[in-house]
Amino acid sequence: MSSPTSDLPPYIGAPILSVAQMRAAEQALFDAGTDPYALMRCAGEGAAEIIWRAGVKRDALILCGPGNNGGDGYVIARRLDELGVPVRVAALGEPKTASAIKARADWHGPVEDIMTAAPATQLVDALFGIGLTRGLDAALVGRLEQLVAAAGHSYAIDVPSGVESDAAIALSPVPKFTHCITMGAWKPAHILQPARAFAAQHILVDIGTGAPEGAVRILAQPYIAAPAVDAHKYSRGLVAVVAGAMPGAAGLCAEAAARAGAGYVRLIGDVGQTPISHAIVRSNSLEFDRARAVLVGPGLGRTAEAQDRLELALGSDLPVIADADALHFLAEEKVRSLPAPAIMTPHEGEFSRLFGQLSGNKIERTRAAAKKTGSVVVHKGADTVIAAPDGRCVVAPAASPWLSTAGTGDVLAGLCAARLAVTGDAFRAAGEAVWLHGEAARRSGFAFVADDLVRKIPAAIGSAR
Repeated sequence: MSSPTSDLPPYIGAPILSVAQMRAAEQALFDAGTDPYALMRCAGEGAAEIIWRAGVKRDALILCGPGNNGGDGYVIARRLDELGVPVRVAALGEPKTASAIKARADWHGPVEDIMTAAPATQLVDALFGIGLTRGLDAALVGRLEQLVAAAGHSYAIDVPSGVESDAAIALSPVPKFTHCITMGAWKPAHILQPARAFAAQHILVDIGTGAPEGAVRILAQPYIAAPAVDAHKYSRGLVAVVAGAMPGAAGLCAEAAARAGAGYVRLIGDVGQTPISHAIVRSNSLEFDRARAVLVGPGLGRTAEAQDRLELALGSDLPVIADADALHFLAEEKVRSLPAPAIMTPHEGEFSRLFGQLSGNKIERTRAAAKKTGSVVVHKGADTVIAAPDGRCVVAPAASPWLSTAGTGDVLAGLCAARLAVTGDAFRAAGEAVWLHGEAARRSGFAFVADDLVRKIPAAIGSAR
């Protein structure tokens, strides 16, 4: 059923499973002989250990629902009690699943009414979990908000109650928890906005489940090797960056590409007095000889001349990175296939103009877009999803919110171009670029600008080894 992570490329991390995939992974364990209640105990006791390490012996109130998530809650309560934590349990009603009934029987303390239970220093939400398909009623929402607000530490088990796991959205108002503890595998709600923001920290409890082949995964730190001992500027890859009406944007792209492993960067177009490094070659000729990747779009403009430049870039039959204004023209044409391997880097607004209202969450929409275009799609934003036409997909961990400033997208495009010129693999290149972008931002600290980001790229590469 599963493929071990060690058999995957180094930039491919832990799986992200839908509710159906998680249910199938659990069923595979049951089919292999695992007792369902034993699996519940493994999950609940693992969560209890995390809660105990965070809160030690501070008093705790566990909120239990009627299903298996509530069963996890009873297990958590029993284990915390064994560890010496003052524990109380409040429930919505009696448990309804076989494993939850067993967990309730193993809890020998009283069970209070959730609507009248007194608050505690620690609050555990084990009400509904990943199976929720409708919002909570207003009275329960208000009560949960009160109890979470009164607690110093608050823990959502699997996902906060009120969150739809696959869609990663709130079905009803959701308070912010200090922790979200999930079982077995990450779910879309732990990775995608807005659901991810409902907990400050996310923690995974391993319960031995596998993942289906081809599962979406977390983008992990890549391994970026040093150039070969006999490398030269052309063997390392030449990147051509097409400039346009706003040459500063193309300049940022070129600066990023020059620091991200490319052996040669050529900035094509009239860039006037735009300051760029001496190592970047300026050219007014729209020729792409010896280039391994062509980057077009940032600062290109939306004139007829800009469109002609785009057509020349696409007509080169070289791997293309299309960003910004290039995406504007492609949207007007209702998208077309780019010379493979190609990378498109839209933010949400550009993505919607390119592909319309696709169904599903951001992962599903990005996969559909990649399949439609035959290109690798880097769907940028507070969460960044990278998908290939063959279905491979990774989601980048949350990056610095300080990236929300002008020019950082140009830096990402330059990183994509350099890594594509070096590797020749668009999916790998996009993953490396997004990871380096996030790491450079982390190293840049606070209130940085895109130029600061460029200067941190070599150090980011140094850490990817």
